[in-house]
Amino acid sequence: MQEKNNGKITHVRNSADRLFDFFNILFIGVIGLLCILPFINVLAKSLSSEAAVVSGKVVLWPINLNIKAYRYIFSNSLFWNSMKNSVFVTVAGAVLDTAFTLFVAYAISRKHLVGRSVIYFLYVFTMLFSGGIIPTFLVVKQVGLLDKLPALFLPTVVTVFNMTLIRNYFMTIPPSLEESAKMDGASNLNVLFRIMIPLAAPAIATVALFAAVGLWNDYFTPLMYIQSRLNRTLQVFLRGVVDMSQDANMNDFDSISELAQETIRGATVFAATLPILLVYPFLQRYFVSGMTIGAVKE
Repeated sequence: MQEKNNGKITHVRNSADRLFDFFNILFIGVIGLLCILPFINVLAKSLSSEAAVVSGKVVLWPINLNIKAYRYIFSNSLFWNSMKNSVFVTVAGAVLDTAFTLFVAYAISRKHLVGRSVIYFLYVFTMLFSGGIIPTFLVVKQVGLLDKLPALFLPTVVTVFNMTLIRNYFMTIPPSLEESAKMDGASNLNVLFRIMIPLAAPAIATVALFAAVGLWNDYFTPLMYIQSRLNRTLQVFLRGVVDMSQDANMNDFDSISELAQETIRGATVFAATLPILLVYPFLQRYFVSGMTIGAVKE
C-alpha cells in the first residue's frame, strides 16, 4: 500500500507484506541450512577420532577432537603440488577468460561495427553446437598441449555465456560517454579501459567469479588431458583420496591405516573447498548487481 506524504510516495507495509517476508525468510533459511549441513558434517568428521567416525556417531559436531587427518594432508607434497597447479590454472584461466571476454564483448556491443550480428551469431553457435570431446582432444594433442596445464584453460579462453553478460552490460552504458571521449581524442582502447571497464566492475567481477569457480571445480578436463602425477589438479587429487580404496596409484599417505578413510576424505574435501570460499566474500558485493545485467530495458 502506498501513501503520499508531503508530495512523496511512501510504501506502507501491512500485515500481509510482513507475513510474506516471514515465510520468505523462513523458506530461504531452510534451503540455506540444507546446503550448509553436509559441509558441516564433512568438517566434523575431519576433526573427529577414528573410532567416532567408524561408529557413525559424528553428525554436526566433532567427537574426540583430532587433527591427525590435517597433519597427513598438509605434510603430503602431492597435495601442495596439486594445490599449486589448481591455483595457477584458476588464476591464469580466470584472468585470460575475463580479458578476452572483455575485448570480444566490447567489440560486439558497438553498433558501428560492421558484421557484429554475424560475429555474435558465430560465437553463440559454438555454445549450442560443439565439435565434441574426441575432436577437441585431438586438437589439444596436435598443438602440443597434452599433459600441460594450459590445456585446462586455453581451449575455452572465451566463454560465450560470460561474453553475453558483459556485452549486455556494455550496451546499457549511454553511447554519449563514448562519443564524448572520442571527441577528446580517446582511442577505442582508452574508451574500454578508462570508461567501460570501471563502469562494468559488477559484471566483470561476476564473470571472473564464474570463471574461477568453474576452473577450480573442473574435474573432467584435467582427467582427460593430464597424464603425469605432478601436473594433477586438486580435484583429481581429491578423487584419488575419496576413492583411495580402488585407486592403485593412490599411495600418497604414509601410515594411512592409522586414520579412518572417512576422516582423510573429509579433511581433503574441506582443504580443497576452503580457498575458493575465501575468494567469494570479496566479490559478493558485485554479484547481485552483476546477475541483473540486462534485466531492465529502457
